[in-house]
Amino acid sequence: MIGIPTSPAAHYAFDALAWVGATAAAIWQDRKWPDGARRLSAITAPSYFVSLGVGALAGAWLFGSGNSLRSPIIAPSHSIAGALAGGIIAVELWKRVQKVRASTGGAFVLPICVGIIIGRFGCFFAGLPDYTYGIPTGLPWAVDLGDGIGRHPVQLYESISMAIFLAAFISARLHNARWARDHAFHAMIIFYALQRFLWEFLKPYPAVLGPLNLFHLLMMVLVAYGLVWWRRSSEKELPSAR
Repeated sequence: MIGIPTSPAAHYAFDALAWVGATAAAIWQDRKWPDGARRLSAITAPSYFVSLGVGALAGAWLFGSGNSLRSPIIAPSHSIAGALAGGIIAVELWKRVQKVRASTGGAFVLPICVGIIIGRFGCFFAGLPDYTYGIPTGLPWAVDLGDGIGRHPVQLYESISMAIFLAAFISARLHNARWARDHAFHAMIIFYALQRFLWEFLKPYPAVLGPLNLFHLLMMVLVAYGLVWWRRSSEKELPSAR
């Protein structure tokens, strides 16, 4: 069992680092592959980003608190999964009102991945008060977050998973792979939701449907969203590919 020094303040420090890293990633991506940002600016308006921000904030607190208020540690909370879901809902509503049918998420793939990779370290070092810790395990890499119990480092599982996806995305983009060029956001959402669905079984969150907790259900919706959008956008590309 590996003892981990923890402090709730670590969350704020890594949140700041996550924002810095995500911003740097966005700048790098814009310089390396400017097509995504150009397409985004061509079909959106300032209200798009307002809607995205409001939706992400609302989703983060709604789903985070919806989970934590049913748990032994009762307190309002926020969630990156909820932020993703809330942002997607807000953007899709904005696009429907503005009659925009194209995908707008490509420019956000790299910064979102970097933000999650760094941010999860904040959850990890924040320790037990953050309520994102794993269930007990006897595995050699079990971590002690201060209560003398060896636990799955689920935050690091997620961080490593997203780092693997990010490496695959960058490699595919450098080789001009079609999925990384045209469906990167859909692929990211599907991958994120699948790996998060798996790790949810290693968390002590209350079940809402059989063995599934609130985030299990949310991840299922995100996977469906990613698959539907991928298929829909692929069908739109067929006429021009002939």
